[in-house]
Amino acid sequence: MSSLLPFQTTRFAEKIERIRRGEYRSGDFMLADAKDGDLAAGVTAMGYRRDGSGAAVGLRTRPEFHQQIRDLIQQDTLDIMLTSTATMEQLKEEGAFEGSRMLAAFRGNEATDAWVGLRGGRYREFAPLPYRGAALEFASAPICLYSLTWINDARHDVASLEAYARFRADARSHGIMHFLEVFNPNVDTGLSARDTPAFINDCIIRTLASLTRAERPEFLKVAYNGPQALEELVSHDPSVVVGVLGGGQGTHRDTFELLAQTERRGGRLALFGRKINGAEHQPTMVNWMRRVVDREATSLEAVRGYHADLQRLGLRADRHLETDSEITEDVLRSDLT
Repeated sequence: MSSLLPFQTTRFAEKIERIRRGEYRSGDFMLADAKDGDLAAGVTAMGYRRDGSGAAVGLRTRPEFHQQIRDLIQQDTLDIMLTSTATMEQLKEEGAFEGSRMLAAFRGNEATDAWVGLRGGRYREFAPLPYRGAALEFASAPICLYSLTWINDARHDVASLEAYARFRADARSHGIMHFLEVFNPNVDTGLSARDTPAFINDCIIRTLASLTRAERPEFLKVAYNGPQALEELVSHDPSVVVGVLGGGQGTHRDTFELLAQTERRGGRLALFGRKINGAEHQPTMVNWMRRVVDREATSLEAVRGYHADLQRLGLRADRHLETDSEITEDVLRSDLT
């Protein structure tokens, strides 16, 4: 018998239904953890093992990485846990989700622009090719992620969209839902950095216009390209729930500020990978993320609170508080409050 609760009983199902009805309220912002890095970077994706003081002391093994996931499932604060199919199968078989209202998800494809962090790899230097390793007939979760990247090249973009169409047909035949991740281009598109967000928004809306309700993604996961780009995407079609991806790890102030700006500008979900996996104490980081999106703490208050909690736990922070309180990502500087 499956250890996963029915989809309808998850927090995600309740929250997204309220959001679609226009009844979003405090606490409905959804937090997701992307523990699918083994599909992107292999060994190094597991992050660093930490000793009793919190110091990084070498790469985690796969069992250690899985224990980090179990700890977060047990905490039951996140709304979605995304993993590779191999990890999800193991978690399901051992009953890791038993009693949790967290939605389990797996990565449904991994185009080559997602192959980041491979030691010696050069894939990010070239236009991404579509690839899908997950066999949906063996799925251990009711929903998966599918990623797309438009690069302003008709031959490439048509091939990517045709692969997406084949995936949707396969997903429907196996009763699997999906959400759509959209990466910023990894190669030169002939567009300026200023024009790229509008291009991506237009590509998303144009693609969704071809899809019936049965084919549409449950939500979008996009790069945060500033407040105007996010607000445009959110307001254009209120039936589309928009979330953001985390990008690089940055400082913890970057993490919390990205959450605050996303929620304030109408985003309703954040799916972070490195920003959680690289934290000194992941459950504590998730607690402060929750407080920020519920508007119980500002991004700066969250950094200070997180550092205070680390100190109480006897853990050493990777960065001094002053350094960790800085915003280092340019896209976040225009919308500070």
